[in-house]
Amino acid sequence: MSALATKKRRSNWPRLLRRGLLENIATGIIGIGFVMLFQPFALSLYTWSFITMLFGTAMFIIVSKFPE
Repeated sequence: MSALATKKRRSNWPRLLRRGLLENIATGIIGIGFVMLFQPFALSLYTWSFITMLFGTAMFIIVSKFPE
């Protein structure tokens, strides 16, 4: 095997659009939606909690297809 064959191939994608960072952001958005769902103080936060969790879940599904 040559050194080029064993060398890990790097992606041409920008660093901010890679999977690791965006998956963590999507997981954070899902967590924020979960906290909004179970807080007892503001009805408006409860109202937007499902949309927030849905957005985070959709983002996670899309981002999981990005290269590392």
